Amino acid sequence: MSQSETSNEQPIYKRKIRSFVTREGRLTKGQAKALETYWPTMGLEYAQGMQDLTQAFDQEGPVVLEIGFGMGHSLVQMAADAPDTNFIGIEVHRPGVGACLMEAERQDVSNLRIYQHDAVEVLENCIPDASLSRVQIYFPDPWHKKRHHKRRIVQPAFVQTLRKKLKVGGHLHLATDWENYAEHMLEVMQDAEGYQNLSDSSDYVPKPDYRPETKFERRGQRLGHGVWDLLFERVN
Repeated sequence: MSQSETSNEQPIYKRKIRSFVTREGRLTKGQAKALETYWPTMGLEYAQGMQDLTQAFDQEGPVVLEIGFGMGHSLVQMAADAPDTNFIGIEVHRPGVGACLMEAERQDVSNLRIYQHDAVEVLENCIPDASLSRVQIYFPDPWHKKRHHKRRIVQPAFVQTLRKKLKVGGHLHLATDWENYAEHMLEVMQDAEGYQNLSDSSDYVPKPDYRPETKFERRGQRLGHGVWDLLFERVN
């Protein structure tokens, strides 16, 4: 086929598979006020492009990034408990971002910055390589129906993106309350180049002290649900 024939064809765009569904939800008055008041100092804009993380915070220190923080209570608690560490949270849902900002102000937390954007795009275009001490993904959507498993965020290509952003010696910490997803995560991570499992039994680890136990998690445990933590180190 000649060049002139192909030049008139419409480009074909492959639809991106996302690990989340956008559901805006309604902001409470408190969440709306927190977004208006605190986003200018705690928000990071995707449009700013690659971040200089030493300038994004008021202090130097290790940087921990959490993907999908929900309403943000455990993330804020971690930031409050580790004031010398800098935390970045990524969440697509605006009410969760507003709730996180409210809680950060309530606890007088200043070592936290937030993106409201797709985590894959933030990682690719805003986070420098080898800049993170830990990445944490807690209780992501399990997409439990088999036909939806391709939407799970923990996939081989994605954990290699995370590996590039971690420092050598940095940690990837995953947690889920779905056993099938835990098995999927373990399979992906055991096959992932450049990672070492920090589990003594080569599978799961006890919950690290730095990860707060959520109300959702405690409720699940009362109902007999399990929780699985995976901790892997970037070794090269």
